[in-house]
Amino acid sequence: MDPFEYVLATATKKAQAVYTAEIDNEEKGEPALILAADTVVVDNVSGSILEKPRSEAQHIAMLKMLRDNRVHKVYTAIVAMAPLASARQPGYALETHIEETDVVFDGSVTDDLIVAYVRTREGADKAGGYGLQGLGSILVESIQGSWDNVVGLPLKAALRLIEKVVARAEDEDGEEMDMMEEEEKEEEE
Repeated sequence: MDPFEYVLATATKKAQAVYTAEIDNEEKGEPALILAADTVVVDNVSGSILEKPRSEAQHIAMLKMLRDNRVHKVYTAIVAMAPLASARQPGYALETHIEETDVVFDGSVTDDLIVAYVRTREGADKAGGYGLQGLGSILVESIQGSWDNVVGLPLKAALRLIEKVVARAEDEDGEEMDMMEEEEKEEEE
C-alpha cells in the first residue's frame, strides 16, 4: 500500500472496531460519534513508512536517516463515524480526511545528539521516533503545513470532519442522494 492507503486503512479499521464494540454494548448503546486517527512518517528518499521504532538501534538509525535525507512527510488520517438518523445500512455515516505536512530535519544535528535524544525515550512510542512537541524539536529545522499534524492530531481538520459527519448523519435526504449518486457512478463504470 502507498502511505495514503495505509494510514487511511489503519484509521478506518480503528474507528470500525470501536464502533462495532460500542454498538454491541447493551449498557451504553449506540455511540454518538467515533473519531479515530493514525499517523505515519514517510521518508521522502526511500518512500518507506516509519512507524514507532522497535529497538534503540532502529531508533538511532531512523533518526539518522531522517537527518541525512533532510525532508520527510507526516500523514495523519482521521476517520469520523456517526450513527444515521434513519435505519439505512450501513447504519452510520463515515467521513475521512488525510493531513500532510513536510518536516525538514536539521542537517547539523550530530550523531551524539541523536543518541542522547534516543536515550531520553521520548520518541520511542512515536511514529518516526521523535516528538515535535518536546525535546524532539531540537532535531527539526522547519515544517511546512500543520504543526499539530506532526504532534499527532490536526485539530482544525478534526473539528471540520466532526461537523461534516454529524451533519451527514442527520441529513437523511442528503444521504439518500449521496447513495443514489454512488450507485449511478458504479453502474456507469
